[in-house]
Amino acid sequence: MDYEKDMYIDCDSLDVEWLEQSMLMMRYSTYEADKEREKDLAKEALDLVKADLDRNIRENPDKYGIAKPTETAISNTIISQDEHKEAYHKFLDIQYEYNIAKSATRAVAQRKDALENLVRLHGQQYFAGPRVPRNLHEEVEKRKNIQKRIRKYVRE
Repeated sequence: MDYEKDMYIDCDSLDVEWLEQSMLMMRYSTYEADKEREKDLAKEALDLVKADLDRNIRENPDKYGIAKPTETAISNTIISQDEHKEAYHKFLDIQYEYNIAKSATRAVAQRKDALENLVRLHGQQYFAGPRVPRNLHEEVEKRKNIQKRIRKYVRE
């Protein structure tokens, strides 16, 4: 996802921006849902690691250096195990990605609000000046070419 490029609004092509807004919202909403699913799966994996470690520690407390297997001792031992740390860090990374995706979806919604306000300003002749009617198909193609150049520039 290219957040900065997708949030850009071309004030001279509000009609084209509106044509793309719903697809943009759908793309980001789907991306957010995918990240939420990944987060839920990572949380489930973390819980399974905790459960396995809990069972193993209770069955073999000596193997983990626990003389008296209290709840506190078991909990502390679980969080100090490498497999728990790895699963927890993976969960945190995916949760971060989900939070970013959620914020991006909110930004697309705010983009819609910005488009609505720009259209209102346009309707109030805020951008008034001599205009030649535009060919919408040409504008869409022009927009695609600009986006290709932006992608090429970002990659370099």
